[in-house]
Amino acid sequence: MRRLRSAIVGSAYPLVLASAEEARHISAALLAQLDDYLLPRLARLDAPLLVVVGGSTGAGKSTLVNSFVRAPVSPAGVLRPTTRTPVLVCNPADTQWFRRGELLPGLTRTAEATADPNSLQIVAAPALTPGLAFLDAPDIDSVVDANRALAAQLLAAADLWLFVTTAARYADAVPWELLQTARFRGTVTALVLDRVPPEATEEVTAHLLEMLSIHGLHNAPLFVLPETEIDSQGLLSEGVMAPLRDWFGRIATDAATRAAVVRQTLDGALAALVPAVEGLAAAADEQVNTADALDDRVRAAYRNGRRTVSQGVQDGRLLRGEVLARWQEFVGTGELLRTLEARVGRLRDRIVAAFTGRPQPGRELKSAIEANLVTLIRGAAADAADSAYTGWQAHPAGAALLEPSLGRPSSDLPERAERLVRDWQRGVLELIRKEAGHKRATARGAAYAVNATGLIVMIGVFASTAFIPTGAEVAVAGGTTVAAQKVLEAIFGDQAIRRLATKAREDLISRTNALLDAEAGRYTDRLIAAGISADPGKDLRDAAALVEYTRAKAELTGNTGLALPGVDG
Repeated sequence: MRRLRSAIVGSAYPLVLASAEEARHISAALLAQLDDYLLPRLARLDAPLLVVVGGSTGAGKSTLVNSFVRAPVSPAGVLRPTTRTPVLVCNPADTQWFRRGELLPGLTRTAEATADPNSLQIVAAPALTPGLAFLDAPDIDSVVDANRALAAQLLAAADLWLFVTTAARYADAVPWELLQTARFRGTVTALVLDRVPPEATEEVTAHLLEMLSIHGLHNAPLFVLPETEIDSQGLLSEGVMAPLRDWFGRIATDAATRAAVVRQTLDGALAALVPAVEGLAAAADEQVNTADALDDRVRAAYRNGRRTVSQGVQDGRLLRGEVLARWQEFVGTGELLRTLEARVGRLRDRIVAAFTGRPQPGRELKSAIEANLVTLIRGAAADAADSAYTGWQAHPAGAALLEPSLGRPSSDLPERAERLVRDWQRGVLELIRKEAGHKRATARGAAYAVNATGLIVMIGVFASTAFIPTGAEVAVAGGTTVAAQKVLEAIFGDQAIRRLATKAREDLISRTNALLDAEAGRYTDRLIAAGISADPGKDLRDAAALVEYTRAKAELTGNTGLALPGVDG
């Protein structure tokens, strides 16, 4: 049972789904029954029998309890609701068990009357037989929501439920819903039909017995109390109370019967856990499946973003516009070949640039490449964010997790994209330096410019069919380009150049994928923060199956029906 409790606690239903609200309600009810009744009762099967007196507003529950103990221990009156704080009466020998707080641990024990609904007043009543206690619960149909909730909680902690109704109220819907719940849980139930006019006794009793049979409660003992006067203390006469007092007295003094009542209710409550937990498991599965579906929508959106970047890098679109113009300038001015000829050439170009104030074409080409790449990445991230946002917005569970900022890239994305491209460009140069280190013998001491080589490799990254762009776009600089490629191939080798371009492309794609994954993480972080376990449905089913197996093995009821004392008359 403790393992099952842990599984229930570990199953959250945070996503907005039709099944979530009911699952949270059932989960809370099960935890309350575990803590209030099942765990303490399993720990002490020999604890006093608790009879919870429940029923409709004004049915006379408090009067009945007071009449049992022959003292006004529970307030009764015409103002409704009268009983706001539950009152438990027991023999003085049993007060220690109830004061320890193992049963209904969420209620604060008190010896005095109080208006605090979270308290449980405990009254010692010598008139009660040891081993038997009565708990006067709030009205099950109270106009106060908290009273109704407390009444349901107390009924779930009963070893025996004494349901009190009247000749005027016995057919009301709310009591029968709770009676069905008691039957489903296997709670031993007895009924009191109160305030029955003598002339209507036969007709009303027959109709109530018929309703009990229809609802599967034909074995529930029924006590019919006539409409009568109460004494100055608000108590029913001993003659009216005699059948009830005798019946409960026989249960209290017969340890075997008392134990059978406890075991019957306990066994029924344990058996009822399996379908209830299965409902929770199904709701938990729906939570996980929905979270996976929402995650899939995000993954699809950012997978498209990664594809956009990958295609944009390879389909030649980055070689147009500013990059093409700077490439043509870089090649057409002869800077490429000069920078590949000797260190003197590089030094000369730097001096000329310093005196003329003109930036080197290679530097402008590098800046153009950076700008185009950043634009591509930002566009892909914006489209992915919008697609993921739209996908979540179309699902109630996703819409509840959204905030407006998720519909666009992170505010610092432009800076991160620029840093990514600069880091990638430095990585390309590092690749070339490493390759040059392996080719020094081949180069025969030739001096070459790493930066110029890096630019050509970057251009190669963006070409879909060859290392160097082809076609009309670069025809104007074709001759110089081919010459430059020949120089590079002489230094590095043809395959090395292609390998450098491939590695550079893979590095760029890896970096942008990581950036887009981080953007997608803004969505997945919200799912993680919601607190959905990995497989709560399995945990719930496994724990419930173990409880059911152990229950069957324990044979709490001895596989025999409960034989309650008969009801005279």
